[in-house]
Amino acid sequence: MDLLVDIRNQYRRDRSVFVDGADMVDALTILGACESDFDAIRTVSSRLPPDPTLPFRESKNGRFHIDTVNSKIRRLESQPFVLSAEEDFVRHDSGKKRTFAEIGNDLQHNSVLKALLLFKVFVVHGSVVNERPGLDYKKSGWICTLFNLRTITHPGAVGEPALEGVHSDGVDHTMATFLGSQNMAPTAAKTFIHDMREQNSIRWHEADPELVRGEAQHRNFLDTLMVFDHERKHSVSPLEPLDPQKTATRDMLIFFTRKPTVSGHISHKHDSTVAHSTMPMAVDIPECLDMPGTGRSLASERV
Repeated sequence: MDLLVDIRNQYRRDRSVFVDGADMVDALTILGACESDFDAIRTVSSRLPPDPTLPFRESKNGRFHIDTVNSKIRRLESQPFVLSAEEDFVRHDSGKKRTFAEIGNDLQHNSVLKALLLFKVFVVHGSVVNERPGLDYKKSGWICTLFNLRTITHPGAVGEPALEGVHSDGVDHTMATFLGSQNMAPTAAKTFIHDMREQNSIRWHEADPELVRGEAQHRNFLDTLMVFDHERKHSVSPLEPLDPQKTATRDMLIFFTRKPTVSGHISHKHDSTVAHSTMPMAVDIPECLDMPGTGRSLASERV
């Protein structure tokens, strides 16, 4: 558990943390990931359909309720997805309802995915956030929207992991986990972390260097970046190919985690906590996620 505690402490201190894939394997194994499922999750992105609005991307998503009162994570019914300019997300499809294909059992029943959900719960548990307007911080749990994304660059078209430029994701905590790539240049797809004073939607290379708070690059299997989303903005450079004559791909899992919305929030009509009827999934939050040395359980601590 010391590794998990160290990661959580760094996240709280720096308001972001980058965890190397090798450390993630150790952390996820502690949280119940099976050895055989690591190989299986590497290839789950090969079965993604086209994205609803971006021509260079393939995607699926799924919604989960992190219920800290009953110590359980469960799959929720599908809902449209919306991000607005008011949430620091400025793009051609800001404010528009997007309907994604749903993640399947091949991903949601993979023990690595379940461990990633538990990992995020542990790291964000007990943290004090800069509260977003329109979210209900009186509620004990969170809504987590998971995206499985493949960005694609091919001759004549460059894939953009973050076409929106400098942005936030409208949530409390964002986590981005790398599954793999093909033909990705060594300097491609770098993530830059920006002060909240940075202008929304400008390109990564247009940002004020004085407002850059860090950078990271997902290169190794399960490399993971987490940020306090309402305290740090971020941007990502394009997916450049190693061989420009061949297709390049970059596969990610993105976890958006926030408190439920209140009436008037743009996503309030799409914030159901009804369980998924045809693809149910539930994960118990184990007692091993109790705060070490405090005697307090995950369910009982203020979140």
